[in-house]
Amino acid sequence: MEEEQYFNELRDRLTKSDKHIKKGKMMSSEAITYDGKVFAFFSRKKKMVFKLGKTYLPDEAGFEINVFNPFTKRPPLHGWFEVPFQNHEQWPILTEEALVLIKKEAK
Repeated sequence: MEEEQYFNELRDRLTKSDKHIKKGKMMSSEAITYDGKVFAFFSRKKKMVFKLGKTYLPDEAGFEINVFNPFTKRPPLHGWFEVPFQNHEQWPILTEEALVLIKKEAK
């Protein structure tokens, strides 16, 4: 529950800071949207998932971050990365990076 509470607090701060940022859903999970497009969400595995783009290099991050692959018979979602709660101090930073990316895509 600690993980989900941390996610909810992060999402609540963001939704109060920008009228374009709202609560949403992604794959039946709680998400954060910008103008209706998901850029981050809390997965069923209690990890936070971020849309950081196909050029993001997780090997250079310096903490545990993996390509998000929720499927067994399909390829991973390219450009999406998951971070476990043990690295939750990175969640706000990555959320901001994902928000910057989604705003660029919205233009």
